[in-house]
Amino acid sequence: MEDITRISQWVVTVAGRSVTLNATTLLMSWVVMAGLVGFAVAATRWPRAVPGPVQAAGELLVEGFRDLVNDTLGKLGPRYFSFILSLFVFILVSNWLGMIPFLEEPTKDLNTTLILGIVGFVVAHVSAVRAKGWKAYLAQYFQPVFIMFPLNVIGELAKVVSISFRLYGNIMGGSIIILVVSDLVRQLVLPPVLQAFFGFFIGTVQAFVFAMLTLTYISVAVQE
Repeated sequence: MEDITRISQWVVTVAGRSVTLNATTLLMSWVVMAGLVGFAVAATRWPRAVPGPVQAAGELLVEGFRDLVNDTLGKLGPRYFSFILSLFVFILVSNWLGMIPFLEEPTKDLNTTLILGIVGFVVAHVSAVRAKGWKAYLAQYFQPVFIMFPLNVIGELAKVVSISFRLYGNIMGGSIIILVVSDLVRQLVLPPVLQAFFGFFIGTVQAFVFAMLTLTYISVAVQE
């Protein structure tokens, strides 16, 4: 299990204080972002009437998520479409990265999934304030009676914990299962099959679930 517990770290000094960073997570996140930029350039650089595989994949993603977000948010859809799509493709490629030898999933780090959950939380609540105003926004925490305020606040914070730990648990759990089975069967046929299952299938499902839950939180938050 040493591959799971070993953490490469960078220690930097900021304003006289030491800050420890997870080097693997940062490097893998940059790899994902570089890959997404490359994909975007390849899909849009030379558009053709009869799209090639890369352009077709890009158009499928854009059209599919645009319709999904617009159906959920209505006239507010165009405002959040880019955010939801970006969230999905970043998590998707991050989850798939573990299928490539010597690379690891950034989403295997709780810090990654937690910050993604916090970003979605902030977007949802800022959107709620913009849609309802501060008075109506704060009033909803005292419904149906004022003594429910603490529970309503906890319920909102629990959404961040739930969505973040769900993604982290599935990706980290898959990595542990693959590692244990690999040690048992000595890298025979089963581990590659498990890696494809957890990386491609589970990774795709979890990326979609995370994006859809974030979209749902935004939709509920902006409702009058």
